[in-house]
This record gives sequence, C-alpha cells and structure tokens, in this order.
Amino acid sequence: MPTLNLVLVEPRIPANTGNIARTCAATGARLHLVGPYGFELDDKHLKRAGLDYWHLLDISYYDGLEDFFARNPGAAVWYFTTKAQKIYTEPVYRDGDYLFFGREDRGLPEELLREHYDRCLRLPMIPGARSLNLSNTVAVAVFEVLRQWDFPALQNLGHLTGDTPR
Repeated sequence: MPTLNLVLVEPRIPANTGNIARTCAATGARLHLVGPYGFELDDKHLKRAGLDYWHLLDISYYDGLEDFFARNPGAAVWYFTTKAQKIYTEPVYRDGDYLFFGREDRGLPEELLREHYDRCLRLPMIPGARSLNLSNTVAVAVFEVLRQWDFPALQNLGHLTGDTPR
C-alpha cells in the first residue's frame, strides 16, 4: 500500500487534531505533528475526538520544522494554504508524499510558502470566505489523494445492519 503522510504544523485546537488523527487511522495515513502545540498531547478533547482509533495510528512528533526536515530529508511536500494559486486536484500525488497544513489561526509560515510556492495548493471557496475548518480541509485532501490511488487497501463496500456482506 502506498504511504500518505499528513503533517500538522503547530496545531492549536485539540479537537481538530483528534479528528485528523481519526481520519489518519481510518485511512492508513501517517500523522506527523510538528510543535510547538497549542495543547498538551494528553488533552482529553484530543483523545475524545480521536475516539478509540489511537491504536490504529502511525504518529511521529517533532520539536519544530527544522527537526521535521532534518528527520525527513528529501520529503516530497505539498503545502496547503488559502494563499495558493493551484487547486488541490491539480497534482498527481505519489507514494510517500507529505501534505502540510498550518496552524488554525494563521496557517503555514509565509517564508515556507514563498520558498515552495510552486508546491502550494488550495481548496476553492467563495470570495470572502477565509478558510475551511482544518480537519475538513485535511479530509478533503486525504480523500483526493486516495481517490487518485483508487483507495488502496480500504474497504469500498458496506452493508446494512443484519445483512450479510456480499
């Protein structure tokens, strides 16, 4: 199965991070948390939002961006930002790609975006809308990548309660 890496840079809201952790656990994506964080990692809201999926999660922690890049040299990164010119459906995502998402209150650092502007992506919105919720943005991005990969190793068929799966 190909590897998808999700990177949260300095997340502030524990419930968002918990929801994103649950998305990672349910889809097999790896989660990378880059500090400093706006909450304690044992926060009850973080744990509650992730429900009982924590045992399914592949998660790494970093002290900051410098630590992340030192431990992941050559990482193929896509930066999600409302400041991008390209939309998230344009790239062809590859095995091992990293999707970067910034703080809820200010996004990714501008110097990082300037340095890699050709790899910045956005989700289209109506004029005047500032941004989507971080966990929603991550979910949209994750499922675009997985759609391109034809949902590898994911269960594509469900069944109603009491029915035998076909």
